[in-house]
Amino acid sequence: MNIIEVVQGSQEWLDARAEYHTASEAAAMLGLSPYMSRTDLLKQKALGIVADVDSAKQYLFDKGHAAEAAARPLAEEIIGEDLFPCTGVDDAGWLLASFDGATMLGEILWENKLWNVSLAAEVDSGEIPDSHWPQLEHQLFVSGAEKVLFMVSDGDKETHCWYMSRPNRRARLIAGWRQFDEDMANYEHVEHTPQAAGVAPESLPTLQIQVRGEVTTSNLAAYRTHALAVFEGISTDLQTDQDFANADKTVKWCQSVEDKLELAKEQALAQTASIDDLFRAIDEIKAQARTKRLELDKLVKGRKESIRVEILAKAKDAFEDHIQQINASLGKVRLPENGFRADLAGAMKNKRTIISLHDAVDTELARAKIAINEIADRIRVNLETLRAESAGYESLFADAQQLVMADSEHFKLVIKDRIREHKERENAKLEAERERIRAEENAKAESYAAKVSAQQETAETEQPKQAAAIVQSTQTKTKAPPRPPTTRQIVTILCEHYDVSESTVRQWILEMDLSEIAA
Repeated sequence: MNIIEVVQGSQEWLDARAEYHTASEAAAMLGLSPYMSRTDLLKQKALGIVADVDSAKQYLFDKGHAAEAAARPLAEEIIGEDLFPCTGVDDAGWLLASFDGATMLGEILWENKLWNVSLAAEVDSGEIPDSHWPQLEHQLFVSGAEKVLFMVSDGDKETHCWYMSRPNRRARLIAGWRQFDEDMANYEHVEHTPQAAGVAPESLPTLQIQVRGEVTTSNLAAYRTHALAVFEGISTDLQTDQDFANADKTVKWCQSVEDKLELAKEQALAQTASIDDLFRAIDEIKAQARTKRLELDKLVKGRKESIRVEILAKAKDAFEDHIQQINASLGKVRLPENGFRADLAGAMKNKRTIISLHDAVDTELARAKIAINEIADRIRVNLETLRAESAGYESLFADAQQLVMADSEHFKLVIKDRIREHKERENAKLEAERERIRAEENAKAESYAAKVSAQQETAETEQPKQAAAIVQSTQTKTKAPPRPPTTRQIVTILCEHYDVSESTVRQWILEMDLSEIAA
């Protein structure tokens, strides 16, 4: 956190607050403040409007400051350290928070609120209401502190509880401010007038009729001309809250005209049996009043419903566009179809004015966008994790659409487990293949050894037989000359016949005197 050297309440402090999103605005930003709507905050921040502090509000501020000063020693006693008021901005230079008190090392904060019976009751239960926890969560985010001592006091009595950051609330706060920034960038000002007080058409002159067998006194002709002109000038083009208020008032006015004309007619009837012209004129005016009343009444109901439909349809289109933009940024993965919803129609219930309808729908739309953005952010983190940790194993994650919806830590475990199991299966297959190859090689080696052994046995058995056959062949005279033996065969036969070594036979051959057989 970066400390801003300004005195709280000074003009420099007010100027600094105007440049950032502040902790005191957090509840309104999330649509949880009972004092300011999200729409009003958006208007102020987008247009740079600074709300005036009237005497009543200044009185409350002064009373709150006095209560804060009186409660500070008690807060320091509870915490066990001195507390210092200060103002700081988060390290990113985005959010600002002013602290009633912080310890020297900034590990503990103190926030004091002016005594309120209902707020004190909730604090007594140990729970911070929705109207106040966003401010505390904002302060903890900016400061990096561990906890906040939240106190409600008026100088005489007090109650308190501790508040520590909650991950889901922290995420909701940050996502809310991001969505608020986006809405500010796209803000288009539409001036909504305060709730309109209806205005009926101008009063008609008092109709005077006196009869005595005939009409003796009557301003009916002038009254008729004037009344019909007024009816003709009544607008039926309903667009704004003022138009609707006027129409509602006019409907009641028309009804009163009908009632007065009926009364005048009855009074005239009491004075005479029949005055045809009088009654025709009265009936004509009365019929016009009734027609206009029914027309306006129908238009009011119909136009109100059509405006509700228009607001709802526009919000639904904006919601769908937001989803499509996120899906386009996610690539092949898509947001879950049933993972979120915007209860726009529910937000419109019991809203009677155009201003309240717009505010309720815009606040719910922002809430739904924030929820979707949180899901999209988690998906993006998981997709990045998937790209980084599954390189070479992409085929194992064909169900990425379902997997990326999981919690990020769980998702990492799924990736590691799948890759580990895949490697184990591949290693098992490889070992089985190696075992098969070893078995084949062993079988081939055993077969070759058996073959060689058989060949050796055959050679040992066949060689003597071949030698004997050669000797027999040389001793037996045949008609065809025998095939001359090889030197090796001669040596072998002689060795076997005389049972001597090859060296002896070779010596014999060298010493042979071939002249003895020359003759």
